[in-house]
Amino acid sequence: MDREHAIASPASVAAARGLRWRQGLALWLLGMPGVVAVVGALLPTLAAHQALLPVPLWAVVLLSGLQTAVLLAAAVALGVVLAPRVGLGAPALSAWLSGRPVAPVLRSQLVPGLWGGLAGAAWLWALARMAPDALKPSDPAGAMPWSVKLLYGGITEEVLVRWGLMSLLLWLGWRLVQRGQGAPRAGLRVMAVGLSALLFAVGHLPAAQALAGVLTLPVVAFVLLGNAAFGVVAGMLYARHGLEAAILAHVLAHAVSHPFF
Repeated sequence: MDREHAIASPASVAAARGLRWRQGLALWLLGMPGVVAVVGALLPTLAAHQALLPVPLWAVVLLSGLQTAVLLAAAVALGVVLAPRVGLGAPALSAWLSGRPVAPVLRSQLVPGLWGGLAGAAWLWALARMAPDALKPSDPAGAMPWSVKLLYGGITEEVLVRWGLMSLLLWLGWRLVQRGQGAPRAGLRVMAVGLSALLFAVGHLPAAQALAGVLTLPVVAFVLLGNAAFGVVAGMLYARHGLEAAILAHVLAHAVSHPFF
């Protein structure tokens, strides 16, 4: 192989880098409706207590949205830089942005995503019936809106946790254990899936505390086990089939289980 073919040209390197960052912008835009949905869900509570707020209501809303939007951008950037290095990605989105056929990629993700979503819905249905009384809202009207479950839970969380956090964890393990050589071993992938699932579950504890008032051992155990189990499913889908399969499963799990809550 001659040098011209052995070494990528600056133009091809720049094109690949541009494609990755267009993918990042697309993922950030995909996650932003969930940010808006969360802020909108908080608005009635904030408005009811705006006399206690240290700054005007509009400033609280704006800062809350900006904080989450910046966090989302950071997660997107991590995934853009690190995911390709450890064999992770969003293959359907990459195909679409590069002008390649998308349908074959989506077909390969569809069945795993559907199975993951149905399994997640069954798990959420079972959890709703096993939940400690402290986690059952006394007023059904105060339950999380469907838009938040679908947009933030189904899409934004996957970009934050799988694309950003899990990619980072796998990259760190790969760099530390394998010195960045070769493809990440199966054990490192299992570690990244499990640890990201646990951190995903831990991230639900503040909401549980707001609902329960106090984090008792049964509440903590329930929240960690319930969310980590689905986190493992979503992480496996991301590792094996791509981010779109994990998003499909998460959205479907909330969509199917919502009528039963």
